Amino acid sequence: SVAIAASAADAADSLLLALRGSGQALYIGLAEDSFIVASEPYGVVEETATYLRLDGDIPVDPTNPASSGQVVRLVGAHAGDREGIERWAYDGTVIPVAADDLADAQITTRDIDRGDSPHFLLKEIGEAPASFRKTLRGKLVELDGRSDVLLGDEVLSPELRAALADGSITRILAIGQGTAAVAARALLEGLAAFAPTSPVAVEAILATELSGFHLADSMVDTLVVAVSQSGTTTDTNRTVDLVRARGAHVVAIVNRRNSDLTDRADGVLYTSDGRDVEMSVASTKAFYAQIAASFLLAAALADAIGVTSPDRAAVLDGLRQIPEALEQTFALRGDIEAAAQQVAPSRRYWAIVGNGANRIAAEEVRIKLSELCYKAIACDGTEDKKHIDLSSEPMILVCAAGLQGSTADDVAKEVAIYRAHKAAPVVIATQGEERFSAALQVIAVPEVHPRLAFILSAMVGHLFGYEAALAIDAQARPLREARAAIDSAVAAGLPGDGESLLRGLRPLLTTLASRYFDGLRSGEYNGHLEASSAVRLAIVWRFALGSVPLESYQVEYGKVGTPAVVLEDLVAALTSAIDELTRPVDAIKHQAKTVTVGISRSDETLMQVPLVKEVLSTGVSRDRLTYSTLRTLSALEPLVDEVLGYTRYAIEGHVDPAGRDEARIVIVDRGGLARDLQSRTTDDPQLRGTKRLVAVEHTVLVAKGRNDGRTVVIVPEIKDGETTGLSLLHVHLRNDLALPTLRSVLQGYRNRYAAIKHAVTETEPIFRDDLLTDVPVIELMTEPVNLLAEHWRS
Repeated sequence: SVAIAASAADAADSLLLALRGSGQALYIGLAEDSFIVASEPYGVVEETATYLRLDGDIPVDPTNPASSGQVVRLVGAHAGDREGIERWAYDGTVIPVAADDLADAQITTRDIDRGDSPHFLLKEIGEAPASFRKTLRGKLVELDGRSDVLLGDEVLSPELRAALADGSITRILAIGQGTAAVAARALLEGLAAFAPTSPVAVEAILATELSGFHLADSMVDTLVVAVSQSGTTTDTNRTVDLVRARGAHVVAIVNRRNSDLTDRADGVLYTSDGRDVEMSVASTKAFYAQIAASFLLAAALADAIGVTSPDRAAVLDGLRQIPEALEQTFALRGDIEAAAQQVAPSRRYWAIVGNGANRIAAEEVRIKLSELCYKAIACDGTEDKKHIDLSSEPMILVCAAGLQGSTADDVAKEVAIYRAHKAAPVVIATQGEERFSAALQVIAVPEVHPRLAFILSAMVGHLFGYEAALAIDAQARPLREARAAIDSAVAAGLPGDGESLLRGLRPLLTTLASRYFDGLRSGEYNGHLEASSAVRLAIVWRFALGSVPLESYQVEYGKVGTPAVVLEDLVAALTSAIDELTRPVDAIKHQAKTVTVGISRSDETLMQVPLVKEVLSTGVSRDRLTYSTLRTLSALEPLVDEVLGYTRYAIEGHVDPAGRDEARIVIVDRGGLARDLQSRTTDDPQLRGTKRLVAVEHTVLVAKGRNDGRTVVIVPEIKDGETTGLSLLHVHLRNDLALPTLRSVLQGYRNRYAAIKHAVTETEPIFRDDLLTDVPVIELMTEPVNLLAEHWRS
């Protein structure tokens, strides 16, 4: 199935939409002078209550399957009007939009108001007690001083009651998908409580499993209870169609009135008031209402079958207590938050376990934790876990509320085994239960009927998932702050080059990096940040902070390291790590794309420096010039009056800084006056002298020929930390530089200015830099600083 929106630049006043299949939805809201397109009615109600729902499933021509699916063009000139909607089937058949095709939303902005809650998910978990009460309202009643269940014929028709009473129905199947399938298992728990001696076989099965493997030619002896929050779940609805075609009876437990499932079922039991709205991707409060409805239906089915149980009254009374117990459990959020923060961020492997009815809670919590925390999570029987994967030392959430007697003793032993294997068990138990001392954390919930205590386990699990997601997401906070600071600096267009930008950011980046490295050392990032991402970010961050010299960047990453390159790579590493840690709670995670256009532009100015261009014109590859080399050449630019010629050398063999090598140097190319010069390397190719010095130091050198007196600039070519060649420029230097320019040249070339100043102030009280202009420039660039210092000594 597909749901697509497209806009073309040459038809900017139109919006194209397409929908096919039943797995997606598109709604077009008709507001004042505008169309609003959303995947749910919730998205349009803030602007309008009127909308058109596209149908991607039903073919316009029943004899032509190709006519299913719809394509729509929204015309901007008629925005907000029905005339502005042009609609076709996938086969090209025109489908006019009639007035009765438009619907009025049954929800309002009040239904989608988040209120004071930071997330819809938390709001909806907090509303679960109210949904549970609404589901019981008018159905769980008091008759003759005892609790009883009254469900009308709209739920169980007279024909269905008769078939249950006379034994025509021999099998009850509870079906659903996802959370609804887990909630459907509560029907089995309810029937076990209310009809333990019933001759009717009861089974919970996924809708897809029933339709794929367990259909019979005749199912007139079967009652199918289909559970769905929306009533539009494709797999469930198709299975209902298949079983009804085979004669099965169908009762739906559903939230939304007038949904597809309500039209397919023989009877409908609405959860809550039939109009609950869930905005969070992870559905929660519907689960509790479905549990309540399943127990109510189980009691009514027991009545229809004609069986009862001595436990019936106590369980029904217990149902009345659940909303208040849920409210008390919700109030435990502080304890749950502490437990989640302690174990969730640092543990990579998670598991949920439970036994008895707590398996329902465990299965539901597994789904929610997977949705919220983006993890593949194991769900096992409590006693079975020790046989599976304890070697992974997982965080284990143990659903144990309501356990009693020897069963509780056994689970306590299992928890001790978990802990002995270095797992981190967090146990959900009933208040006053003291058998789980081996647990890392125990979360105590109110005491309710043991058959219903699993509902409280589920709420703790939901809140644990919420707090765990927040704890994991919080780990990305220093990374987000670092990325935002870089983006803001780039967007502000701060003056200067990449080095200036990085220098200005370094104090903040240092603070944020400290928080990241502290977390890295303590193991907090072990659970959810991939090792490769953690290492990549740590390395790039150290380059950005100056802890590692930029000259080493090429060795690490195979490209020249400049401040701008480092910042761009830091943003990329931050973005990757942020994406791995982001847990958006109310939405589906997607990778944020951060545009950092502008960082690298600052370095492009270096490539425009005439002296750099001269070096590149000799044939040197751009990626062989380190950032340090580029900066030095840029600093020397005002000093070089003219480039007279060049010689390029290739270095063969490894250059050992200690001189224990046989590296050779050979001429690759020559130009200008260098073509006519005799080179020593022709007869003696051994790498030595100033050329070896440059090859070892990886630093530009200005030198004066000992024999011919010519001035040269020797530039190293570096690849992966090895000097692979040299470019020697014959130059003519200016001797009339103004003092500020001369000072800048000396500061940018091998830090000569500071070296001269230190040599002078060894004996002199002050350093007069105005005397720099009295010294021949070639001496300033090439003479040992101790000799130069004599010019300042009187």
